[in-house]
Amino acid sequence: MAELNTGGGDGKGKKVRSKKQNAGVDLTAMVDLAFLLITFFMLTTSMNKPQSMNLAMPDKSDDAKDKEDSKTPVDENRTMTVLLGADNKVKWYMGMPQQPLDGPNDSSYGQNGIRKVILENSKKALAYSQDAEKGLIVIIKASENANYRNLVDILDEMAITGTKTYAIVDIADTDLEILGEKK
Repeated sequence: MAELNTGGGDGKGKKVRSKKQNAGVDLTAMVDLAFLLITFFMLTTSMNKPQSMNLAMPDKSDDAKDKEDSKTPVDENRTMTVLLGADNKVKWYMGMPQQPLDGPNDSSYGQNGIRKVILENSKKALAYSQDAEKGLIVIIKASENANYRNLVDILDEMAITGTKTYAIVDIADTDLEILGEKK
């Protein structure tokens, strides 16, 4: 039991008329209460769970036949390619890299940058296909010099704009030339 002693000496050299009892405070209940409160808050506090974006990746296959079967033909009028480079550089083009329908154009991240471009091209793709299920297809290609934050930002833009069909693809030499980077 814990006690608080407030006085008294050992009584040497003095006459003691009567022995007074020291005042004591029992702190056991306070310590018990403190541990009960700590336990209560530890058990009832909910921890923040990290939020992550669902990203489905295809299975790896080494068969050449599987690679040929997995190629999906896409309409170049609905295909937009976004290139991510060093120093937060973003370039985009519509169509195929050899003969782009529009671009390559420089852009930036954010509401007035790539988001605005994606929304405009999404409207054009819907007008072209006349089918809500056949909207814009975005191909994301990041160079080795692009940082991870740029990839996360462009994936956030896909979620914000509601783009349903997008893919992260390895960057080709022609795309590196567009970015002005050498392999």
